[in-house]
Amino acid sequence: MRRRGFAVRRRSLRTKLTLLYAIPFLASGAILLGVQFLSVQQTAPAGQGSVAPDGAVETNANRLVGAAVLGLVVLIVVGLVLGWVVAGRFLRPLQQMTATARDISASNLHRRLGPTGRHDELSELAATLDDLFGRLQAAFDAQRHFVANAAHELRTPLTAERTLLQVALADPSADLRTACRDVLALGQMQERLIDSLLTLATGESGLDAREEVDLGDVAAGVVASRVAEAARREVTVETHLASAPVLGDPRLVESVVANLVDNAVRHNVPGGRVEVVTAGSRLTVVNTGPVVPPDDVAALFEPFRRLGPQRLGHGDGHGLGLAIVRAIARAHAAVVTSTAPPTGGLTVEVTFPPLAVARVPAPR
Repeated sequence: MRRRGFAVRRRSLRTKLTLLYAIPFLASGAILLGVQFLSVQQTAPAGQGSVAPDGAVETNANRLVGAAVLGLVVLIVVGLVLGWVVAGRFLRPLQQMTATARDISASNLHRRLGPTGRHDELSELAATLDDLFGRLQAAFDAQRHFVANAAHELRTPLTAERTLLQVALADPSADLRTACRDVLALGQMQERLIDSLLTLATGESGLDAREEVDLGDVAAGVVASRVAEAARREVTVETHLASAPVLGDPRLVESVVANLVDNAVRHNVPGGRVEVVTAGSRLTVVNTGPVVPPDDVAALFEPFRRLGPQRLGHGDGHGLGLAIVRAIARAHAAVVTSTAPPTGGLTVEVTFPPLAVARVPAPR
């Protein structure tokens, strides 16, 4: 039914193009014939004088009208035939592109329309569709990679829980209290992962409402709640917090600051340092730590990406922190930049739109 309906629409488009080509052609022919007929009608009596009888003049006029009508009929037939042929040749590449695009699905997004051999709007359309299919393929590949990693991360604590319970049940002398404590710890790990996934999904889905948030106040609260963790890891946290009002979702903005600070504290070295700075509409978090190859900095913002042995343990997170930061920043139209100093560590800067700009409603 879909193909038949599409065929009807396709024939309708060809018919419209045929008429579009034929009607101006026919109108021009009719005007030319009409002008010639009128000119002959006006000059014939003057040329004949009183020699030709009125009947002969009328007969000649009738013959001329008949010839004009016949010529107009021929023009109609020729115009429609030529218009139909030209429209068919014009639509042939479009029909091929449509058939190829219909065959492309989630399982064969590697296919492309390819060059049409023309240098016109259809060639531009094919290139645009190929670019679209390329982005779709990348999105599907990223989605499959994300789902596979999420399934692995969720399966790992479940497997560990099952193993702990099986061992405890098989050994009558096992310490059930210790086993229960370990199972609870694994359950908390799953909760943290699920919360991170929900935060990531919320950041990628956009914002429902915005309100004014001060990055300085948010950063002060986040740092205060991480002092004990930083002290346990022997990391010093320094702050330079000026008022930095931005427009956004307070919970998501806090998640940006929390993930950056947590990332800076966890992926550090004993005796290391973390610096949190807010100014204007910008948040900057700098930390010392292992050397990050410059080519691998962008990969840190992909979900479940960890670099180096320091980033492989589940105790140091699931590799979602910077991915969450990037997703929330995009939802707020903020810009995230990151650099890896050659001495080690990472510098991440999140620049939100200025408050005056963010308050301007988007054009509809």
